Amino acid sequence: MATFVDHVTLHLRAGNGGNGCVSVKREKFKPLAGPDGGNGGGGGDLVLVADPSTTTLLGYHRSPHRSSDNGGPGMGDHRNGHNGDLRELMVPIGTVVKDVEGNQLLDMNEPGLRLIVAPGGQGGLGNAALASTKRKAPGFALLGTLGWEGDVYLELKTVADVALVGYPSAGKSSLIAAMSAARPKIADYPFTTLHPNLGVVESGESRYTIADVPGLIEGASEGKGLGLEFLRHVERCTALLHVLDCATLEPGRDPISDLDVILGELDAYPVPEGQKPLLQRSQLVALNKIDVPEGRELASFVKADLEARGYRVFEISSVTHEGLKQLNYALAEVVEQGRAEAAAAEAKKPRIIIRPKAVDEGGFVIKVEGGTFGNIYRILGTKPERWIQQTDFTNDEAVGFLADRLAKLGIENQLYKSGAIAGSTVIIGPGHGVVFDWEPTLTSTAELITAPRGTDSRLDEPKRRTSNERREEYFGRMDAKSSARAELIREREAGMWQTGEEEYNEDVRLADVEVTTDGGVAAADTSSAADKAADEAETEAATEAAIEAATEAEIEAEFDRSNDVDSDTVEEIQK
Repeated sequence: MATFVDHVTLHLRAGNGGNGCVSVKREKFKPLAGPDGGNGGGGGDLVLVADPSTTTLLGYHRSPHRSSDNGGPGMGDHRNGHNGDLRELMVPIGTVVKDVEGNQLLDMNEPGLRLIVAPGGQGGLGNAALASTKRKAPGFALLGTLGWEGDVYLELKTVADVALVGYPSAGKSSLIAAMSAARPKIADYPFTTLHPNLGVVESGESRYTIADVPGLIEGASEGKGLGLEFLRHVERCTALLHVLDCATLEPGRDPISDLDVILGELDAYPVPEGQKPLLQRSQLVALNKIDVPEGRELASFVKADLEARGYRVFEISSVTHEGLKQLNYALAEVVEQGRAEAAAAEAKKPRIIIRPKAVDEGGFVIKVEGGTFGNIYRILGTKPERWIQQTDFTNDEAVGFLADRLAKLGIENQLYKSGAIAGSTVIIGPGHGVVFDWEPTLTSTAELITAPRGTDSRLDEPKRRTSNERREEYFGRMDAKSSARAELIREREAGMWQTGEEEYNEDVRLADVEVTTDGGVAAADTSSAADKAADEAETEAATEAAIEAATEAEIEAEFDRSNDVDSDTVEEIQK
């Protein structure tokens, strides 16, 4: 089972924001006292913290899924929802944070550095916060947005002052155990060290750390052995200590050839931009295993050649601790010199000003995509995408509020400039997003109005009729009505049709004729009945004529009263 992990992929999910509340305050004698819905709480953040007491990423290797709490929903009586608790994720100093595309987000090379790697969702506003002078009682609230969800890549680069490099079984683990309190695994076979080991060494008033890197072989920079995987731990070291085996039993190997191979692999390893190449850093040579007679003899033989190359050479033995004191002082001197150079460079370094991206940045982009039934217009931007998440599409008032926000942002004008017309398909957000059939509003798309060039139909106010025009129209209707009556009278006199009274009189006359032929008494009775009916019909006709005359007189009087306005007032109204 792994005990050291220096790279891991985290699957993160930040907390979602709480929804706003729709509520109306109700009290005795105040059944509708105004909106009092509270805001939703924000979701919890996920924060990476550089912790000196954390030395490995093993905990995240075993449980890579991490999440934070959601925000609480708003409630009535102006009660806001609770904010989700942020969650701190401790990582070792020297951890490099990258996104899924390999872009570096932050190098956490100092204790206490913090990075909000997964921000929580934003809480929605309640209807009390949405109330205004024009919208005094909103019947909707904003929903909470989703927290950030995705993957990040953590890569640990050991922060040490001195790195021990060399062939497998050169005695690096024995050396770090002899110089510090570290207790790495030591055995008599190659590749005993499977992960870097750190040790703290004290030399007088100086204290520095040394790192035991797994053994390098020829081709390590190309992926052979374990060197390529752990060469990243050499990047941050101030000095390199080449540990050469002077008592190797492998044929064809000697300290000089081993050093040339290691130098070639270090030279082939690319360091990040801005860092000093590995071979340009301070380098010392330790000829190890001089406790063996053949090793001591070989060390004294090659020492002059190595010194001629410009290296400081030390003959040491990790078993008898011979030469370790001199090596310790030399390493402390190199480390102090490197720290002084780093401090001077830090003082000359220009001040770094971090300008975070605005939360409410209003920029957006409209991309035209081809579709089967015409172009599709996709809107991408921080504000539009967040507004879509905050909208409750089951509430018509909330949808109207979203339309007002989008129009105010200038999206409709940009859609028209991009070639969109009424009924075009618009998608807000990446992927499937939210699909709309665009219906332009009159205020934002004046170019879509079909009117003669240089005119605008919206500016044409309805014309009010004058009194003379209304009087002429009225008398015109009266003349038309009189003409229609005269035509009907002429048709009746010509016998084309009869009124109900005339038809009744004709029937009575025929009945009188028939009765007269039969007998006198019956004829007299029938004649008196006919006279009575004729009198009643004449009375009813006279009443209807009087009612009609009175109605027409009342209409003309009302018309005259409504038009009894002086000319000055008429001109003022027309203006």
